Amino acid sequence: MRKVTILALAAAMLAAAGCARNSDVTVPDAGYSGGAGGLDGVGTGPLGAYGGTLPGSNISDRVLFAVDQTTLSAEAIGILNAQIGWLKQNATSPILIEGHADERGTGEYNLALGSSRASAVRNYMVSQGIPDSRISIITYGRERPVATCDNESCWSQNRRAVTVVTGGAGA
Repeated sequence: MRKVTILALAAAMLAAAGCARNSDVTVPDAGYSGGAGGLDGVGTGPLGAYGGTLPGSNISDRVLFAVDQTTLSAEAIGILNAQIGWLKQNATSPILIEGHADERGTGEYNLALGSSRASAVRNYMVSQGIPDSRISIITYGRERPVATCDNESCWSQNRRAVTVVTGGAGA
């Protein structure tokens, strides 16, 4: 029964992600090594392995999510509001939102979950005035953890969306 529920949830998430502007959703091939937080577990910026900052700032480049959730928490919205302020000051900088999941669940489920998390961030940014044309998303699912251990202290760091500046303003 649990497997059926998980499959139904994954199908629903894929359908919901399809309702967002997903013409630019990317699922990388297995050999991809770009972006923040690489396969070696090293993040960008002064926060080290578990986080980085937007270029030339102390604004976190990531927001975290609860287990199996795509809803933005109050803390995530606070971080995104700071990111949006930076993006408005650097109006020509295109960005990529990376969606990630922890290691639990199937690869397909976690790819859908990562896509939905990235879409939630993009949708919030667009609702706050950032042009949709500046934002691309990619999902890594569980394939690019920043922390590796078999407990919540690591899993919670891997349930994230990361804003990567892909051009302009110090990128």
